[in-house]
Amino acid sequence: MTSRIDTAAWKQRLGQVGTWIAALNGLPAGQVREAAAEIEELGYGSLWLADTPATKEPFSNAAILLAATNRLSLGTGIANVWGRDAAAMNSGAKTLGEAFPGRFLLGLGVSHQPPVAARGHTYERPLAKMRGYLDEMAAAAYVAAEPPEPVPCVLAALRPKMLELSRDRTDGAHPYFVPTTHTARAREILGEGPLLIPEQAVLVETDPGRAREVGREHTAFYLRLPNYVNSLRALGFTEEDVANGGSDRLVDAVVAWGSVDAVRDRVKEHLDAGADHVLLQPLAPDGGLDLGQLRELAPALVG
Repeated sequence: MTSRIDTAAWKQRLGQVGTWIAALNGLPAGQVREAAAEIEELGYGSLWLADTPATKEPFSNAAILLAATNRLSLGTGIANVWGRDAAAMNSGAKTLGEAFPGRFLLGLGVSHQPPVAARGHTYERPLAKMRGYLDEMAAAAYVAAEPPEPVPCVLAALRPKMLELSRDRTDGAHPYFVPTTHTARAREILGEGPLLIPEQAVLVETDPGRAREVGREHTAFYLRLPNYVNSLRALGFTEEDVANGGSDRLVDAVVAWGSVDAVRDRVKEHLDAGADHVLLQPLAPDGGLDLGQLRELAPALVG
């Protein structure tokens, strides 16, 4: 698989800011439809959905939300390559691309050992797995109606070799749980062409103690996963930084907290470092859906 999309058209279509909201995978369909419609009305360019073994299936959930909106792009952040074979992944992406032209992006990833084990698979040789999977997708037969334009495919890439694979075999990268320093390194590896769409956790909270408390709830979950820890170490974070849920330095780097202006400045840092489209993940203390922060941020970040 090589880059086939009109990258300039997709950049214009997406704009600079979208959203990434895991909570939408567990809520009733009616509430999710309303949330997607409001996100579109607020002006955000995209909405990205996770893929976990015990929540809603991302392709069918994306179809529900695409049907409930008119312009909003939907992305998988990410579709787990251990969760479906390459032919199913290929046909799922093309089905949505044909039904909703220019509005679906396929984010692929190798995920992590615990969710892969929960699906009954063995997590091993992730780079080789992804390379072989892309070969299988390229070779997969598809005899239904084709999308009017190619569906973008981006990889959940953190380390250099996966970023190189993103550059060479897909349309770009969708890094998750990364500081702006990663965005700069990723753009250097990707070069000027491929899409670079990082996720950014955000929290509109000016009290440092409260902000770091909520932020650390977020970082503590992901610091249990070696892929993220190894990525952060490669960026210069120490053993002390990644211990006990994350140091203040790490929390501040991964979570953009503070005033609306502070969040806007962090998004600008990503864009200045080479990001094409930044995905805001609003953090709620209970891990639920918090559209209030997106409402508050929209006037400063979209439009």
